[in-house]
Amino acid sequence: MTDIVGLLLPFFGLIFLGYIAARVTRQSKEAMGWLSTFIVYLALPALFYQLLSQTPVEQLARWDFIMTNVAATFCIFALVFAIAVGLRRATVPESTIQSLAGAYGNIGYMGPGIAILTFGEAAAIPVALIFCFENMMHFILTPSLMALSGRQKRGLPRLVLGIVKSIVFHPFIIATALGVTAAAVDFNEPEPFERLIAYLAQAAAPSALFAMGVTLALNPLRRVPGELTFIVPIKLIVHPLIMYLFLVWAGPFPETWVFTAVLLAALPTATNVFVLAQQYGTWVERASASVLITTVFSVGSLSFLLYAITSGLLPPDPFAG
Repeated sequence: MTDIVGLLLPFFGLIFLGYIAARVTRQSKEAMGWLSTFIVYLALPALFYQLLSQTPVEQLARWDFIMTNVAATFCIFALVFAIAVGLRRATVPESTIQSLAGAYGNIGYMGPGIAILTFGEAAAIPVALIFCFENMMHFILTPSLMALSGRQKRGLPRLVLGIVKSIVFHPFIIATALGVTAAAVDFNEPEPFERLIAYLAQAAAPSALFAMGVTLALNPLRRVPGELTFIVPIKLIVHPLIMYLFLVWAGPFPETWVFTAVLLAALPTATNVFVLAQQYGTWVERASASVLITTVFSVGSLSFLLYAITSGLLPPDPFAG
């Protein structure tokens, strides 16, 4: 258990330090702008590029793993959407943001650091694949559902163009594409350029986690929405369970890939959900609450999951042998 604490303490410690720093210094939300720019446009893209460019390209074409992972996360999105519309009588825009809160984990800020620290650099490939293709799914579903609800007054061509641009020009997607290309042609960067990428990559996880804590402090919890009674358990328990069952059923996959996907599915709601809620003017305060509450409860749920993985309680394939 000491090893589990050692794994989680740096991550939640950095989030906590960011939270405390924001509360003490009382900076405005605008102060986050340049830190977010550094993380999203430089540090995390450098990390993805560095890891993927050094990976044999044949390992990046596991479409069976990609489709299984996306299918599991889509099922969670659809489950939350059905509960929100059918039981809570929420509107389509509200249900869309609630579905993101249940299915969109913090795979960008927390994912790379916690997976690589836990499973080693072998986790970099599944992390990058999960990030790229799950984000594509969310980037497609969100504007499409908003358009169907009438929230976006755009014709089909403009809608499709907007979706394509949000995917193609996302800095993480660009970095991933460049990394895969570099791996395919066996490109080696000049040493000064390689060193610059390494510096940026080393800053990615600490900066992202610190920024997450700042974001939580700048969007304080005023009340606990009733929707969190089903969103929190679905995000932290049902999502990783469904991911595990799907991968076991569709496999076999490498052990590290299975556990990486399950770990990323167990991460708390992404801060991007709050950003999207602001963008569409829907469920904003409750989206912020979802990020905060799932992050707090994930301390316990991630501790248990990591214990189950490292102790052998959760086998990579329960039907093997």
